[in-house]
Amino acid sequence: MGCLFQVVVISAVILSTTSLTVMERRDQFVEATKYLKRYGYLSTPLDLHAANDLSSETVKEALRIFQRVSSLPVTGKVDRATIEKMRGPRCGVEDPFNPKAMKYRRFGGAWRKRNLTYRIFNYTPDLGKEGTQRAIRSAFKYWSDVVPLSFKEVSYGRADLRISFHDGGKSLCSLPFDGPGRVLAHAEAPPSGIIHFDLDEDWTEGKYSGTNLRIVAAHEIGHALGLGHSQFTSALMAPHYRGYSSYFRLHYDDIRGIQAIYGKRDTEDSNSVDISPSTPAPTPTLSEAPDPCSAKLDAIMLGPWRKTFAFSGDYFWTVGDAGYNEPIRINLLWKGLPGNINAAVHSQRTNKTFFLKGSKVWRYTGLRLDYGYPKALTKLSPNIDAALYLEKNKKIIFIKGSVYWQWDEISYTNMSIYPKPISNLFTGVPSNPDAAFTWRNGKIFFFKGNKYWRLNHQLKVDSGYPLSIQERWMQCNY
Repeated sequence: MGCLFQVVVISAVILSTTSLTVMERRDQFVEATKYLKRYGYLSTPLDLHAANDLSSETVKEALRIFQRVSSLPVTGKVDRATIEKMRGPRCGVEDPFNPKAMKYRRFGGAWRKRNLTYRIFNYTPDLGKEGTQRAIRSAFKYWSDVVPLSFKEVSYGRADLRISFHDGGKSLCSLPFDGPGRVLAHAEAPPSGIIHFDLDEDWTEGKYSGTNLRIVAAHEIGHALGLGHSQFTSALMAPHYRGYSSYFRLHYDDIRGIQAIYGKRDTEDSNSVDISPSTPAPTPTLSEAPDPCSAKLDAIMLGPWRKTFAFSGDYFWTVGDAGYNEPIRINLLWKGLPGNINAAVHSQRTNKTFFLKGSKVWRYTGLRLDYGYPKALTKLSPNIDAALYLEKNKKIIFIKGSVYWQWDEISYTNMSIYPKPISNLFTGVPSNPDAAFTWRNGKIFFFKGNKYWRLNHQLKVDSGYPLSIQERWMQCNY
């Protein structure tokens, strides 16, 4: 929950507008172009001190690519949101994104052996020796769980993977770090085996403050195994650090990428990480969390903060322009709300969120359960299939089977005239939908099985639908 709140608060800050002087705009443009050059978005040399043309098509295209893979509004301009994203914590490895290479690509070579050793040469004082070892061991396990590789720590001699912490001085690192924030770590592709972390970061475990060593280490190990950066912001291998999550796990794109190099792990192989009996096991990922690429939707809504929330079982996840984010337990955000809900709808009119399950309804203001809820459904049939907010008349629609109810939150509604056939309101939609909602652009979407339907402003299904939920909404097939 803390991670989600952090994202929301940061988004509110970076999207605020301020008036800038011509000099400040120029400085931001130079800062942005340096960033784009540093991380591989610009492949042609630029005279940054003489860059007087803010509308340079080369720079605009590079900005659009950066914004697209960063889940930012694609403007092609050096706006505040873009600058703030560029200033955020990230990996020091270049991004492979440019007009000629927008899809996933390998970072370098691959290890020919399957049993790899690693050595930690020094430790962060924030976690100490044992804490650092546990975090690194846990980071390796994410990868050994999905590919036929094993990793064993050695305390002396030559190791395949060599891990160390460096400050901003030259020391032994050819790419000195920049102090707290910005670049957190970097690594080299096989067969180098070098993985470096910024000693000046506040490395933590199990809390939302500081920088989580386990997650950042897993990212850098991905590079050391041959993975490049992912263009999906919710993937571990995305360039920017997304913060701590107590339910962290690999994204589909991470798994797809590493298995393309090494193949799938034999599920009977239980010795992928060498753990002595006296050492605590790595923090496990939550096995019961649904995979958004295969999970059946219980509900979907445009909820608080104008974010898209999808629900399945005891979990929800948010969906953005670049696909889905990792699932989170429902009751971590909405206290007192059970899983396996039937329907969810957020009213843009009153800022109330309604969840329906069986014969009960839960109503929240923001994230707080309103007094007296849950309540019994008295005007609707139990086990509603779907619910949506209809912007056209600012009413809430409840759907079950092939019929619907329409309800006004503020004015009296004669519910005795319902239900009515859904075909009286919508044209071309399926009966018994799994979910339905109105998106930010006013278009209405229906979901059933692995398909979805989009309705235009005349409430008719657009031509070319239905389409695949996994491919188009969750962006699972790359």
